[in-house]
Parts: sequence; C-alpha cells; structure tokens
Amino acid sequence: MTNSATAQAPITIPVGPAGRAMAEPMSGEMLDLMQAHLNLERQSAAAYFAAAIWFAERELTGFAEHLRDEAKQEEQHAAKFADYLISRGQRPVIDTVEPPRQQWPDVEQVIANVFRMEADVTASVLQLYGTADQDLDRRTSVFLDPIVDDQRLSEHEAAYLLGRVRFAAGNPAAVMMIDAELREGEAEPAKLEG
Repeated sequence: MTNSATAQAPITIPVGPAGRAMAEPMSGEMLDLMQAHLNLERQSAAAYFAAAIWFAERELTGFAEHLRDEAKQEEQHAAKFADYLISRGQRPVIDTVEPPRQQWPDVEQVIANVFRMEADVTASVLQLYGTADQDLDRRTSVFLDPIVDDQRLSEHEAAYLLGRVRFAAGNPAAVMMIDAELREGEAEPAKLEG
C-alpha cells in the first residue's frame, strides 16, 4: 500500500520577479502603469514640497504647512503602491524624480499648479482602474476602490483652494485670511449633504 501523501505531485506556486509567491500574475500593461503611478506620486510629493518652500519663503505658514502635509501624503501614496506591488509578487521600480518647478509669479499660479497635478494623478488612477477592469484584475480593482474616492476628494479640495485664491484676486488681506484658515485646519469645501 502506498502512502497517498508521497504519491501526490509537489505543489508548484508561481513566483514574481523578486521570488515572492503570487496568486495571480499582473498583466505587463498593468505593471507598467502601476510603476509609472508610483513614481508620479513621488514626483507629486516633490512638487508639493517645492510649493511649500515657496510659501514658507513668503511667510505664508498656513499654505506652507498645508502643502508640506500634502507632500507627505503623496509619499505615503507612493509607499502604498509599492506595498501593493510587493503583495502581488512584483518588484517596485523607483525612477529618478525630476526637479520640480520652484518659482511662480503669484499665489494663484502655485495653487493652479497644485490643481493641475491633482488632476493628472486622478487621470492616472482612473487609467489604472480602467486597465484593471479590462484585465479582469479584481485584486487591483479592490485595491483601487478607496484610492479613486480619496483622489476625487484631493482634486475637489485643490479646486476649492484654487477658487478661494482666485476670488481673493491677489488681495494681500484675503490671502492672509486663507493662510490663517489653512493654518487652523478650517479651509475645506462646503458640504451640502448633511
């Protein structure tokens, strides 16, 4: 009589580039888009930090602290994507971060740059989501679900801040009021639901 445990074939588990077990491979297109997005988050962090410095140089501490915190948040987003790639058996690839823009003519142009950056990150997240749907990659869709909503909120907050700055029309007193609201954590879009 043969032992059934010794008669069975060994279990073969696929592994990713780093040698980590993976339950389901990722398409090459999805992997490329994920790597690009991870690095877009890092680039956004550098751009936010540059904007924070610009405001700190002008004694607008509320703007500076707000944008510094946004820079940290973008770094955390990059780390979240790196963690996800590792969890899927992939090796995150870190690209060079280009020096961000560091000079602007006025407050409105800095915040317009912030809004444009958030819109670009949103477009990247939505492209990832569309590719996950196309690939029937449910793991990635589930991973992206909360990120899509968080990114929508980030874009909404950037649009709100840009609207406030545009309404201020360069008036120093109005800009100082917005700065104080940011410093106190009181600058947020109106919520009609409630």
